Amino acid sequence: MNVDISVAADIYRRHTDMAIANSPDIRVKAKLFRGLADPSRLSILEALRDGAKNVSEIVEITGLTQPNTSMHLACLWECGLVDRKRNGRFAFYSIQSERFSRVLEVADAVLDEVSCRVAECKRFRGVDE
Repeated sequence: MNVDISVAADIYRRHTDMAIANSPDIRVKAKLFRGLADPSRLSILEALRDGAKNVSEIVEITGLTQPNTSMHLACLWECGLVDRKRNGRFAFYSIQSERFSRVLEVADAVLDEVSCRVAECKRFRGVDE
């Protein structure tokens, strides 16, 4: 039996791609990026890039309401993306790790190169759509 190597390689690649697309790692990564796609959560993370802040400070910086800010902070905290430290009656939030801060920095660098194309892309839904 003579098997064309390129056909076998193509079948293997398609099978591997399907396996990757359905893997738990990819699903969790997609969930992370869906969470970051929310403009409110992303604006909170941007506000925390230069250090810890309490809810009132985050509300002032982002323009979000206090209940909305608290709800999104709870989500970010439960997912492990922000830290919460209590100081008296205030809770101060900060980005959980330097590694995650770098994710935001890399996103800025990528957008420096492709922001116009992302903005014009018909396949990515915008936040207003």
